[in-house]
Amino acid sequence: MPKLSRDGVDIHYEVHGSGAVLLLTHGYSATAEMWKGNIAALSKRHRLVTWDMRGHGRSDYPLDPLAYSEEATIADMAAILDTVGARKAIVGGLSLGGYMSLAFHRAHPERVSALLIIDTGPGFKKDDAREAWNKRARETGDRYDREGLAALGSGSAERAYAVHRSADGLARAARGMLTQKNSAVIQSLPSIKVPSMVIVGADDTPFLAASDYMAAKIPGAKKVVIANAGHASNIDQPKAFDDAVVSFINGLAA
Repeated sequence: MPKLSRDGVDIHYEVHGSGAVLLLTHGYSATAEMWKGNIAALSKRHRLVTWDMRGHGRSDYPLDPLAYSEEATIADMAAILDTVGARKAIVGGLSLGGYMSLAFHRAHPERVSALLIIDTGPGFKKDDAREAWNKRARETGDRYDREGLAALGSGSAERAYAVHRSADGLARAARGMLTQKNSAVIQSLPSIKVPSMVIVGADDTPFLAASDYMAAKIPGAKKVVIANAGHASNIDQPKAFDDAVVSFINGLAA
């Protein structure tokens, strides 16, 4: 499987199909494997690129805590697009992957042709709400330090496919990538000018209000609620998910 090296960190990625590029980013503690049931449908008319974030799966787990950040993740995404020769792409992801997709658009709007935001929150305007989130993220990192990969537990469905070499990268990613520094991403929503789709599972209760908020704040955004699906709507209801995404991305060309 191909890897790219950026600043001494190897990043695993995969390419399926041909056509305009669709870059999908997994959620925290998952891997690119969470998309395996969607590859056939999403790569029929597009070049689907999936990858493992640093600290996850088949990518490297740098020892330096400072190697894990929103900025590093955005740079990894840009490097992947460079490597596959894509000046622009449809950019999307689930949960943390969706947040990073919004962050990528904020940093590189010229490289994004459309956004696909799945079971995601856009961050927090209020400092106290953000700090409460960050506290939980740091506690997650501490739990991986204490319990190792056993801390994964059952979790939501996207984690079931994940294979990690150790929990060390997950602990550092929780502290450096899952935490948020400011409100820049949520404040950027009204400035998004590309076609956008917000997808959420009907049973993904913690993210329903956030999905409504993003659909209202992103100009012209479409929102799709997947019935009988939780936080991993692409796994819980793959056909409904694929149909919604394919309709959206095929419509972009039209």
